[in-house]
Amino acid sequence: MPGPAADGGQVPSCRAAGETRARGEGSGGGGGRGRPGACGQRQDIVWRNVVLMSLLHLGAVYSLVLIPKAKLLTLLWAYFCFLLTALGVTAGAHRLWSHRSYKAKLPLRIFLAAANSMAFQNDIFEWSRDHRVHHKYSETDADPHNARRGFFFSHIGWLFVRKHRDVIEKGRKLDVTDLLADPVVRFQRKYYKVTVALMCFLVPTLVPWYLWGESLWNSYFLASILRYTISLNVTWLVNSAAHMYGNRPYDKHISPRQNPLVTLGAIGEGFHNYHHTFPFDYSASEFGLNFNPTTWFIDFMCWLGLATDRKRATKPMIEARKARTGDGSA
Repeated sequence: MPGPAADGGQVPSCRAAGETRARGEGSGGGGGRGRPGACGQRQDIVWRNVVLMSLLHLGAVYSLVLIPKAKLLTLLWAYFCFLLTALGVTAGAHRLWSHRSYKAKLPLRIFLAAANSMAFQNDIFEWSRDHRVHHKYSETDADPHNARRGFFFSHIGWLFVRKHRDVIEKGRKLDVTDLLADPVVRFQRKYYKVTVALMCFLVPTLVPWYLWGESLWNSYFLASILRYTISLNVTWLVNSAAHMYGNRPYDKHISPRQNPLVTLGAIGEGFHNYHHTFPFDYSASEFGLNFNPTTWFIDFMCWLGLATDRKRATKPMIEARKARTGDGSA
């Protein structure tokens, strides 16, 4: 899954050694010289991202000191904001817009777009485009967070360097007309900075202060900084841990794994071997509602009439794939 709005830019490919470095894409600004990459050439480090991510994580560590001093309602509010943040990514940018695994009516799309701005992990268009590249070219140079480059790179390091040129070239060739056809996606993209400031920082901070008298200091660090940092790392674990640790009952020839711990943290996104085998399945899991709060949410939205057309892999299809390419694990 893609990471926060501080985009990583571009890294030269091995075959481009000696060529002029291509210009990066996204918000990853100019970086300085970094250490040599796998090709023996030096990578451009986006120092702005390094500094901002370092400060964010230092702020999150400091936030832990404030937990005993905060009101219980503030802690519950921070967790509620975490759940909204997660749904904006899992039910929104991931299962709805990236994979089109179900359809959502306008009120639900507006809600998910607002929750996605609370997540602050790039706007829906860019998140979905990069995620489609990740699926189509998984574990290659065109994969934004290629797990073959190690845990650190796939977790957060990919945001610290410019994007590999293949990520940009392949991304430009994808059909993303469906994303641009959605007025909700276009609106969020146009006003992304405003919606992020409002949903990721102002609303989480002001609600505890206004409604139950929490200090702005505690509200900001717990409901904004700590909540945001945890949500980022949970998302990144899908890119890193779920591509390295776990079993592969559906396809042993691909890197993504079934990782129960990631499933718990990412509200249902850790059944990753299944998801990469059947990316169209709205549940992202063979097991339906089991350990999958995102699926619970989508099913509830269907019950309310706000979601329709859930796509699902059939049981015979799943069993046949297990027998043909699975590793034999449960």
